[in-house]
Order: sequence, then structure tokens, then C-alpha cells
Amino acid sequence: MPSSTLGTPWSLALLLIAAMTLAVSFGAVPLSAGEVIAVLGGRGDPLHETLLLQLRLPRVLLAAAIGGLLALTGALSQGMFRNPLADPSLIGVTGGASLGGAIVLALGIGAGAGGSLILSFGAFVGGLIATGLVYRIARSAEGTSVSTLLLAGVAITALAGALVSILEMTVDSSTLRQVALWRLGSLAGADYQSLALALGTLALVITLSLPLRQLLNALSLGEAEAGHLGYDTQRSKALLTAIIAGGMGVTVALAGAIAFVGLVVPHMVRLYSGPEHRSLLPRCTLLGALILVLADLLSRTLLAPGEIPLGIVTALLGVPYFLVLLRHYQARMVMT
Repeated sequence: MPSSTLGTPWSLALLLIAAMTLAVSFGAVPLSAGEVIAVLGGRGDPLHETLLLQLRLPRVLLAAAIGGLLALTGALSQGMFRNPLADPSLIGVTGGASLGGAIVLALGIGAGAGGSLILSFGAFVGGLIATGLVYRIARSAEGTSVSTLLLAGVAITALAGALVSILEMTVDSSTLRQVALWRLGSLAGADYQSLALALGTLALVITLSLPLRQLLNALSLGEAEAGHLGYDTQRSKALLTAIIAGGMGVTVALAGAIAFVGLVVPHMVRLYSGPEHRSLLPRCTLLGALILVLADLLSRTLLAPGEIPLGIVTALLGVPYFLVLLRHYQARMVMT
């Protein structure tokens, strides 16, 4: 494939399909192409059928949906904050969701049947409450300040982290391990129910965010300039905050806190497609899906039959890129 076509949506979609095919074939028990085709054709071994259709396929599809959500909300966050180092978790949703999930686990509410659903619901509610609190703090008679929104998000995230730490000190070792592993991120509990929720949320976030492409381009010029172009910036920021909070709340609820995908993927896309949001948003969604499918494949194969928490894998891949990014911006600041 020529290098000039690697960044197009079609090439990213083809790479995503190739990565998903690879991911359903590899694992603690590898499946050959013939065995995968036999299962999909209804002629496979029952063990292979269970492995492929009940375990790997929903997990791979969930990884793609979660990755797409993380990268898309990351691009929206950076556009709203007009800051390339902004992360969707900065509005407090990840911290609040982590606290909500930790409370469910510490109280043992999700220990029985439907536990994962209750855990997801607790995390989602926690994320929404934290984001609502952050937005309420940032709002004044003059409107909503983006910088105050950012600082309030950092403060609420720190407060939620402290409360989670207190909870961890009060539970037994088994629950403590459960909370820690959940917060590190995993797709091990993937099923078609969680997949339907993730795909539905992704479709909703895409539907709501694509019409906002011109607004995000206008916001990149500044809030005053966007207002002069006829945009209601206060209402737009409220809508963007709600979209980001909803999308991130679902990802944390279903997969825990997965770091760096929302931060680094928009930068990777800007390297070859530029900052224009009409091309940025769809490419971010596809590249985020591709990266998380490959990261999840690594998390369950590197130490097979054990697993490395997904948040650790994305951090190991994302931190070097983030440090290079910091050096790049530091060099630009010195030059200016």
C-alpha cells in the first residue's frame, strides 16, 4: 500500500479489518484461517465455535468500539479546550467513574448475578455526577470558562482519586485486587450485551459530533471569533461536555480507565491529515479502534494464558509518544 494512502479512511478501515482478523485468530489457543472460516460457516469444532463466537469476537469488536470512542472524545476535548495536550478525562469523568465503580465493588453490590451491569451503571453514574459538578463549578453569570472547566476537572479528578484510595484502605485484599485490576482496564468481561451498549454509544457520539465539525474549526480560532461567526459558544461547550462525558463514562464503565488513547491518537492523525475536524474526527475513530484492538491482542498474548491489564499496555505504548510530544512543544516554545 503506497504511503500516501495510509492515512485515508478507507486504508484505515482495511487495516482495522486486518487487525480484527488477526485478533480473533491469535490467543492462548491459536485458530488457523481454515478453522475460523469453518466456524463462521457453521461447520466448526464446538470448542472453536465457543472460543471464537462467545469469547474472542465480542471482545475484539468491543475493543474496536471502545478505542473509537476514546479517540473521538479525545479529538473533541482537544478541539473544545483548544489545547493539543487535553485529554477527555480532564473534565473529571474518568475520576468520577472510577470512584463510582470502586464504591460498587467495595460495597459488594456487584458480587452476584448481573454484577458487571451494576458495576458499569455505578461507574457511568459516577462519571456523570463528577462531570456535572465540574461544569457547575466552571459556570458563572459570564458563561462557562474553559480554563476553569479544565482546572475544576483536575481538582475533582484528584478528589475522586483520594476517595478511591480511602476506599481501598477499608476493603479486604480480595476486593482491593478486584478494584485495582478494574481500574487498570480490561476487556475480559466482554459479551454481546456490553458490545451492543458500546456500539450504540459510539453511533450516538458520531451522530452528535459530526455536525459540530465546523464549530470545532471555529473554536480553534478562539471563542470570540467563533461568536462573531454566529456560533452560540456557551451552548456549544455544554453540548460538547455532555457528549464527551457520556462517551467516556461508557468506556470507563465497560473497560475501566484506559490511558493515553484519547490523548495521542488525535496527534497521530494530525501528522498526516492536518487539524481540520472534517477529516480529523472519522480518522481518529478508525485509528483509535485499530490501536486498541492491537493493544488488547498484546495484553492477552504476551503473558498467555495470563493477561496484562489493558491500561498498562496502552500506557507503555503511549508514554514514549507523549514524552516525544512534550519535547516537540518545548522546542517550539523555545523557538518562539
